[in-house]
Amino acid sequence: QGQLQESGGGLVQAGGSLRLSCANPRRTSSNNGMGWFRQAPGKEREFVAAINWNGGSTYYADSMKDRITISRDRTKNMLYLQMNSLKPEDTAVYYCAAARGAGYGTTASQYAYWGQGTQVTVSS
Repeated sequence: QGQLQESGGGLVQAGGSLRLSCANPRRTSSNNGMGWFRQAPGKEREFVAAINWNGGSTYYADSMKDRITISRDRTKNMLYLQMNSLKPEDTAVYYCAAARGAGYGTTASQYAYWGQGTQVTVSS
């Protein structure tokens, strides 16, 4: 961990929005797929969203797919996750990760580099 740097988390009321950012200062993953995962207290880390190397293909977890958008700016080595209509059950630490190849996956083992995570707390 530590190759990537998340930011943008915080406390928001239910129904609110947040935009998470993930910086890749070492450019370790500019040609790799990228993803977002989250982990709530006492739960397994779960897949949220993923994007392929050039941003042309995305995939979302069913639990959030109508409320989130993943995007990337390869010129800035940045990854983003726009989250809308947030719910208390979305409360978790959100992690960005770089895939092992140009595509993407939905399991943590398919990702080689991780950030430290950013806390998202949604109050009811």
